Amino acid sequence: MKILVLGAGAVGGYFGGRMAEAGADVTFLVRPKRAELMARHGLRIKGGKGGDLTLQAKCVLETQVKPGYDVVMFTAKAYDLGSALDSIAPAMAGGKGCVLPFLNGMSHMEALDARFGRDRVMGGVAYIASMLSPEGVILHLNDLHRVVFGPRAASQKPVCDALAGAMQGVKFEWKQLDNVEQAMWDKWVLLATLAGITCLMRAAVGDIVATGSGEKLILALLAECASVAKAEGYATPDAVMANYRGMLTQKGSTFTASMLRDVESGGQAEGDHILGALLAKARKHGIAAPVLEAAATHLEAYAARKEREKAS
Repeated sequence: MKILVLGAGAVGGYFGGRMAEAGADVTFLVRPKRAELMARHGLRIKGGKGGDLTLQAKCVLETQVKPGYDVVMFTAKAYDLGSALDSIAPAMAGGKGCVLPFLNGMSHMEALDARFGRDRVMGGVAYIASMLSPEGVILHLNDLHRVVFGPRAASQKPVCDALAGAMQGVKFEWKQLDNVEQAMWDKWVLLATLAGITCLMRAAVGDIVATGSGEKLILALLAECASVAKAEGYATPDAVMANYRGMLTQKGSTFTASMLRDVESGGQAEGDHILGALLAKARKHGIAAPVLEAAATHLEAYAARKEREKAS
């Protein structure tokens, strides 16, 4: 199985690198500067349960991409979605390969389906806390490193089975699911709650629950997000909700979303993709979601301010 990974950053670089470490045929589609850095120092991963890794990985630039890949792992940021679709289009030519997206939320699926057809877009979720250092090292921040994937059409089942074979021996957890879209919605509920509340409060979970109304606001936001998922036909299971409540109200927890790091560093954030899209669905179903609305508006105002300052 031939695998193309879009980017070699915190998500694609980590999981693609671990697969290459285990012997899978993995190529990274990267920009020239990243290609130069990887040629000089290799693909580098530090920290976490899998241990440190440095390997010489295969890379191609956008101008060098050709068809022939069985799976394209799609790990772009939502705000780069348009250019990312253009980047992988040559690899998808000829009608052979499938895309395996690891973006958060669900709205990117509509864009992928429209561009390549639903029969060629699998479902996937990545669970990891990682970041790319200024030196190009992928920093694995804890021991969580898991992916789930599965078919959204019957024709994708053989591809998923082959991908499962390519993942044998990797140093991360993985699971093939028949109901992968449920897992995608479950993560969206958690991430929208975590990103929404930590960005809105500019604080970690433990700091928020240490306040008089913090826990109440967290649980209210979680309930709003779950209500939207239920209205869309993907009710969050009771056991999953119980786990989320525990995670999001743990005293002393330093749990935050990567979106908070993006905001605090002055970078681009996926507010519209994670929060705005969920709020739009709440409005479609007539669901009152005041905390979600406040969190989404906060990120929308942050993006508007960045645009204004860039133009001035």
